Amino acid sequence: MDSAEPETVMLRPRAFMAEVACPVRWHRSARARRVSLKICPREAAVVVTLPMRGSRRAGMALLTEHAAWVAQRLAAIEAPPALVPGAEIPIGDVPHLIMHEPSRRGPGGIEGQALIVTGAAEFLPRRVCDLLRAEAARRIAVALAPHAQALAVRPTAVRLKDTQTRWGSCAANGTLAFSWRLVMAPDWVLDYVVAHEAAHLRELNHSPRFWALVEARTPHRHAATDWLKRHGPRLLRVG
Repeated sequence: MDSAEPETVMLRPRAFMAEVACPVRWHRSARARRVSLKICPREAAVVVTLPMRGSRRAGMALLTEHAAWVAQRLAAIEAPPALVPGAEIPIGDVPHLIMHEPSRRGPGGIEGQALIVTGAAEFLPRRVCDLLRAEAARRIAVALAPHAQALAVRPTAVRLKDTQTRWGSCAANGTLAFSWRLVMAPDWVLDYVVAHEAAHLRELNHSPRFWALVEARTPHRHAATDWLKRHGPRLLRVG
């Protein structure tokens, strides 16, 4: 019953003057034991998870019960930056102007506080994301080197991913993976995520020993996690 695209459901939360259009994605799971709700920042929609024998009516009942919470959470998601010429996209949380130069040769790149994009107009959003991914790879590599050296670790591989919720991960085989959208966050936020995953190469858990390693490398841990909670959903919707 998984819906390919979010379905619009009209809700009437308490204290709201009128009905609110709520994008809903229905998801049925064999592991679910009860109906649950969660907000998907990437789609700016609510995901209703149903057990295999759960009814859509039960999902609607839960949605109705928590309509105000759903509406408030969705309204708090910031609109993503537009990937069009003349718009601004953050790189390291610094606004960069998207400049389209179709006649210019080469792949384009970052020049000052401008993101130069070459090629045909219809490929501009994809090329912007390609440039951001390349810059993310560069910045993550720069951030990772001192942390890996200080922790005396070496990742098996470092990869960029197009994740919907997680900013970073560490596999049991030592592979580190990061969301390329971190490139749009402040440098100190990216630094925290990189240090967090590098510390997992020493402690593949969230034990006190792990957090001690993280705190030693990034005393700005709490500020970084707070920033991602507030502004991360907006970045997850880019591209």
